[in-house]
Amino acid sequence: MELSTARTKKVVVFDYGFGNIRSAERALARAGADVEITRDYDTAMNADGLLVPGVGAFAACMKGLKEVRGDWIVDRRLAGGRPVLGICVGMQILFARGIEHGVAAEGLDEWPGTVSPLEADVVPHMGWNTVDAPAGSRLFAGLDADTRYYFVHSYAVHDWSLQTHNPLIAAPQVTWSTHGKPFVAAVENGALWATQFHPEKSGDAGAQLLTNWIGTL
Repeated sequence: MELSTARTKKVVVFDYGFGNIRSAERALARAGADVEITRDYDTAMNADGLLVPGVGAFAACMKGLKEVRGDWIVDRRLAGGRPVLGICVGMQILFARGIEHGVAAEGLDEWPGTVSPLEADVVPHMGWNTVDAPAGSRLFAGLDADTRYYFVHSYAVHDWSLQTHNPLIAAPQVTWSTHGKPFVAAVENGALWATQFHPEKSGDAGAQLLTNWIGTL
């Protein structure tokens, strides 16, 4: 009889004062992770996966993240190829900058691009919507094309400009959704993945998506 050697993956939900951390904790636990909520540097650095949540204003989230060295943790983890998952504003701050009420704020600049107001008749974009995931997506593996995910946001990235010319490096996989006009709904780029929607509020679909991410750790 063979004994399973699979180890439960340790995931840290980074607590920097912005984000629905308790819902994220429950959703990750449901997906099979050993979850801890913390802002401790060593714990966040050593976890198998780091989840960066985010709600509210772009500039405020960036300020809160920097105050607890979260920007440094994200950068150092990615430099070592250690997985990070950003959710909602936790995804938005991964881009170069955000513009809210005409005022620009610097992001983490892991990806080029600007987070700008949604161009739609109804804002915020609140509720369930489908996405257009690329073929071969690991994040959306096992999920049907008509699956809906839960969004709550008034800003998004509408253009993707990062290109990979090195054939030895996998090109980023970008998932899109549409509210008024197309916007980036998710990104898979090496160790850095992110979703504009809330997996922790997306029921069984969100649980499958988080299980997919944990399975890559």
